[in-house]
Order: sequence, then structure tokens, then C-alpha cells
Amino acid sequence: MQTIEQMTLKDSMYLGQIPVFIYQIHYPSFVTTCNEAAAQAINEYYAQAAKKAEKHCRTVLYKQAAENAKYIPSNSPPFNSYTFDVTYEITFNTGCLTSLYMDTYLYMGGAHGETTRTSDTWNFNTGMQLRLNDFYPLSFVSLYRLQKNLDNQVEKRLKITPGSYFDDYSSLIQNTFNPNSFYLQPSGLVIYFQQYDIAPYSTGIPEFSVSSGI
Repeated sequence: MQTIEQMTLKDSMYLGQIPVFIYQIHYPSFVTTCNEAAAQAINEYYAQAAKKAEKHCRTVLYKQAAENAKYIPSNSPPFNSYTFDVTYEITFNTGCLTSLYMDTYLYMGGAHGETTRTSDTWNFNTGMQLRLNDFYPLSFVSLYRLQKNLDNQVEKRLKITPGSYFDDYSSLIQNTFNPNSFYLQPSGLVIYFQQYDIAPYSTGIPEFSVSSGI
């Protein structure tokens, strides 16, 4: 079993008196009763990813924010701070198996920011990541059945909320399907797509529950 502590890297970066860029990076740190060495390796994986993201914030994104802010040195109208936020959600944590997703929200001006999701499922006995194929062997037939399942779920959603998915959602599901875009829940498996893959921004990140009966 795993217990989780939240770790955070954060800062507000200024140009003069203007807070032009704010970042907050949350990531998990695990203690396990399964394999301590595996937990240490997984913790290092997330710590290094957080440090890499922080470096990108400080060396690339801040410069972009400062470049735009310099045109309003008096901060009038007030500069809308650019932001980078990483959050995570533990979706399954039983025995030596833990699954989670991480959402990275980036706002660099404009009407709204964008969120990108990644996910990991870990075996804390081995320290290895598990893939979709470990739960559902992706043969031609099973992949077809899976995508047909997603099509049917979208069709039902459109009856309730017309326009919540693109008209060509069926072909987009096939073209943008990513076998790494999944996470576990106690009730089963969730497949997700990125913003704009199969639906407009207002729909957010489309998620689909998949039962073991596929």
C-alpha cells in the first residue's frame, strides 16, 4: 500500500513591480509497504519532471511573459499574470498498484489557457509503469470494440448536450486515440482525450469509463 505526500515548487516572478509569471507545480511523493527501492525510483521520476518543468518556467515562459509585459511598464491596464499550474489526482491506490493523472494548465494571454493531461499507473513491486495493453490486449478486434464503445458513449452524450463534440468525432476518436491516455479507478478503467482532440474547448477533457466487459 502507498501513502502519498504532496510536494510543491512555486514562485511569483516579477518584472519591476509587476508579477508577470506565477507557477505552482504539485507532484506526489510515495511511501510504500511493497518495495522501497521502487518507490524511491518513482519519487525521483516525479521530482526530476517537476524540476524540468520549473526550469522551463524560469528560463522560457517567464521571458515570454516579461516580453509582453514590458509594453505596459506602468501596469495600466493591469497585466494579467501568465500562469503555469500542475496538479495531480490519485485515482486508484490499492495493494501495490497506484494510478494517477496530472493536469498541466498554461495561461499565456488570450481568452483562456489550455490544459494538458498525462497519466501513470505504477506497480510498486517492480517500479515499472503499466500500459493499457497490460489490462486489455490491443488486438485489431479489441481496439475496434473499444473505439466503438467510445463512439456509443459520445452518441448518448450528444443527445443530452448537442454540440458538445465535433461532428466527425468518430474518425477523430480513431485518429487521436492514445493508448497511454488512461488511468484506473476502483470501478474500472478511464480513457481520456486531450482538449480539442474530439470536442470543443467548452467540453474540457473528454473522459470515458470502460468496463471489463469490452
